[in-house]
Amino acid sequence: MDVTAKLLRVFLVEKQIRGLQTRLKAAERFLNEQTNQVTQLDAKKTSIDTQLKQLAAVAKQAEGEVARLDARMATIREQMNGAQTNKEYKAFLTELNTFKLEKDKAEQSALESMTKVDDLKKQVGEIETQRAERDKLRTIAVTERDARAAEIKDRLDELTKERVALTADVPGDSLRLLERLVNTRGEDAMAPIEIQDRKRHEFTCGSCQMSLPLDTVSGLMSKGKLTTCVSCGCILYLGEEEAKSLQPAAPKR
Repeated sequence: MDVTAKLLRVFLVEKQIRGLQTRLKAAERFLNEQTNQVTQLDAKKTSIDTQLKQLAAVAKQAEGEVARLDARMATIREQMNGAQTNKEYKAFLTELNTFKLEKDKAEQSALESMTKVDDLKKQVGEIETQRAERDKLRTIAVTERDARAAEIKDRLDELTKERVALTADVPGDSLRLLERLVNTRGEDAMAPIEIQDRKRHEFTCGSCQMSLPLDTVSGLMSKGKLTTCVSCGCILYLGEEEAKSLQPAAPKR
């Protein structure tokens, strides 16, 4: 068996392995998407929780300031009642009005903080609802991933062992070329030669559909020599029907 035929056997098994793994990877991608969504929601909730603590501290500070100003204003009112002169009374009144303005600002600050707190708590509720829904999807994703993994395990083990056995009979440099092409081109790592016109020796690559020179094809046709497409670089092979059609006609008796 020539090297191209050996590589083709490995490649066909590799395609089956990749096909099975693709199904599992799709399930893993879905699971990763749900996990990432949960992580993002948790991060968002953590950020809001931090803001809530900061706003609560601001509101508490503002409420403390209001209480301090109320106490100070009560003291000034008592002093106003005991004022001896009109000038003294007006001085207390001016001070009282100044504290009233400060109190209004502190109350406004506390009110704004509490309004923001209410808005953020609403957002937290929405996030918790979204997370609960995402958790359900993630549980489903885990179940699907595990089911896919169990479903393909036995067949994947069989194909992996088969691939190991087949590669043992392939020259190292040829195998490395195939592995590199599989990693870069996937299922287009190998492609059949397509015969467009046998008499005119017109051939094309089954992957890129570009024309192939006769001297590129001849070595593969006669000896199964390892041949790559001059355009896309994939490894070329001849299908059974194409190989038969290129065989010279039997001499007439």
